[in-house]
Amino acid sequence: MITGTIKNQIDKLWETFWTGGIANPLTVIEQITFLLFIKRMDDIQIAKEKKSNTLGKPIEDPIYSEDEGILRWSTFKQLGDPDEIFKIFTIPQETTPGMEVDERQTAFSKMMNMGEAQGSFARFMKGATFLIPKSRILESAIAQIDVIDTADQDTKGDIYEYLLSKIATAGTMGQFRTPRHIIRMMVDMMKPTPDDVICDPSAGSMGFLVSAIEYLKEEHGDAFFDKDFQKFFREEMINGIELDPSMIRIGAMNLMLHGLESPNLIQNDSLSEGVGHIKDKYSLILANPPFKGMIDHDAVDNSITSIVKSKK
Repeated sequence: MITGTIKNQIDKLWETFWTGGIANPLTVIEQITFLLFIKRMDDIQIAKEKKSNTLGKPIEDPIYSEDEGILRWSTFKQLGDPDEIFKIFTIPQETTPGMEVDERQTAFSKMMNMGEAQGSFARFMKGATFLIPKSRILESAIAQIDVIDTADQDTKGDIYEYLLSKIATAGTMGQFRTPRHIIRMMVDMMKPTPDDVICDPSAGSMGFLVSAIEYLKEEHGDAFFDKDFQKFFREEMINGIELDPSMIRIGAMNLMLHGLESPNLIQNDSLSEGVGHIKDKYSLILANPPFKGMIDHDAVDNSITSIVKSKK
């Protein structure tokens, strides 16, 4: 749980968006998530550069080319001119002299084009939209995020959880954030083990999966020293299904900030035929299903429609 200075910094960051005219809490969190990921990309690049300098070898799998410096967090944060920073996010930059227009990128499109190599979050970037409307808001948000201490893994996770706690109302499809103490009570009751394959079929911000990870680390910490379990944990153990594209990005970031880069996440309706083939894959389901909304009855898996016929 974060307190004091960091809590005040997050509250101020939230207020920057709120007073700037972005009133939807999910939009605020998603835009902050994009900025966090762009910063993370540059942090990884800096680590790669330090390793390269130490070993005297070329940079391994660089995220940015030498010509793309203007797209990097560590560069544009120092410009000091809100309008110039805003251009880097909204106008494709000529990073190489004579570059074709269709090859140019913004800091935002560079993030969108990262692909699977940068984990589940980048994989679900299709359809993402930059919605920060004013240069002043963007510049202020960058400056505020830059001073928040995110060196510690637990602190990063707590910061994001605190942001998510600001989702206070249900959405049009019954989305809302299950209170953390309720999630933890359910996880404690189910007692996940290192042998479980866990899924949340209405994953949202992935709170149940994050809590399951925390429980495993607390109750079965020794398992994480085993190489076979580490591989199983990274590749098979944690699974989520979520229909909303914004929520799956937010959830992927939540898992990433809690130490899991590439969980098995599926963007789909968990009642649909498209995921019917995996119904026997999991040993433990942790979920709080949507409380309202309508579904496409024709797309629902036959195993469900044979029992109940409803669009609700």
